[in-house]
Amino acid sequence: MTIQVERGLELRAAAPAQPHVGAPITPARTEMLVDPRFLSLADRFFSMYRRPQNGGGALAAYVHGEKVIDIWAGYADRDRRWDRDTVALSFSTGKGVASTIVHRLAERGIVDYDAPVATYWPEFAAAGKESITIRDVLTHRTGLHKVRGLVPGRLGLLDYDTVIEALAASVPDRRRHRGPGYHAVTFGWLVAETMSRATGKPFTEIVREEIAEPLGVDEFWYQVPADQKPRIAKLFPNINPGVDWRLTSSLMSRMGPLRGLAEAAMPDGFDELIRNPLVHDAVMPGWNGVFSARSLARMYAAIANDGVIDGTRFLQPETLEQMGEVQTCDRDYVLGIKLAWRLGYHPPILASRAQPTRGLGHYGVGGSGAYADPETGLALAFVTNRLGNAVTAFGDLRLARLGAEAQAIMRS
Repeated sequence: MTIQVERGLELRAAAPAQPHVGAPITPARTEMLVDPRFLSLADRFFSMYRRPQNGGGALAAYVHGEKVIDIWAGYADRDRRWDRDTVALSFSTGKGVASTIVHRLAERGIVDYDAPVATYWPEFAAAGKESITIRDVLTHRTGLHKVRGLVPGRLGLLDYDTVIEALAASVPDRRRHRGPGYHAVTFGWLVAETMSRATGKPFTEIVREEIAEPLGVDEFWYQVPADQKPRIAKLFPNINPGVDWRLTSSLMSRMGPLRGLAEAAMPDGFDELIRNPLVHDAVMPGWNGVFSARSLARMYAAIANDGVIDGTRFLQPETLEQMGEVQTCDRDYVLGIKLAWRLGYHPPILASRAQPTRGLGHYGVGGSGAYADPETGLALAFVTNRLGNAVTAFGDLRLARLGAEAQAIMRS
């Protein structure tokens, strides 16, 4: 490995090229980038992946639109190292990407935050939902958090049309009038169908036109192209609370304080569904997004940098103001906490006393996540295949600690 210093620290580790008769030898691209100011952040990241059982991950960061970190480590599978092109299923991290699409369309007048969803999706007005707005969707106040029992069959959630019909026919939970209830899985379908109806385009096409192409990065996938599937890191361990998923989710759905979480995030068979390759052929933007840390960091870099990346405007300043405005501080009836929801995002959660006051982003179950901090100009993204830690697969403090280290660097 050779090290060069050019504005930042570039780590080059080119694997030996295999000879191929009649063609020039082109080594695999394996450069990592670490700005010298962020060496302590890189050290913290690399320390998380010392052993194969730690799995693998990637970390990327920008400051004022300039990339300062682009690194990876560990294993994408038991016999495959994580490399520059590895991507990962990132669960609710994708809610932030889906929300950004709404803002891109809203600033051009294609949708209106305060227009009823039924304006674009007429069937949605059924069962007393005619007044529910796009703003309600983005702040988890539609009362449609229930995914458990929404459609029949352990693979029923893979059928987009069936899910959309079920959501349109559903009766909203009355608790929505008192505050938000985290739509852990259903959020993505509500956004996807509303935006598709408003534009007349499939949601995957909207993602490409509104996010991937403007940012010049391909890895924003809810349906993964067949030729890109080998890049996906294998998830582990099992996403369960230590005992049988079906039994636990069934019991939780009957327990008052935990009922909402079971309804919103624990459909029958979900522990098996996340490992089913068919997940990557479906459109489920609330949880099945596949990204690289590099792609997520670039999107949030534009948000953190007054809406501009590489001299090109991605979002208008007035849109950014609306995106970051706190919409509700009421207690979330699913999560049981006050989360200060923005329009499609929550504030970043750092392992530090000092929290960004204007930050916004979205974390995912298992550990992945990304956010922007407009006050410092920092954007940080982390993806991983090691779900949680030795205690629980649902999440841990890896991103919170990486974020705290990054913020400490920015303050110094």
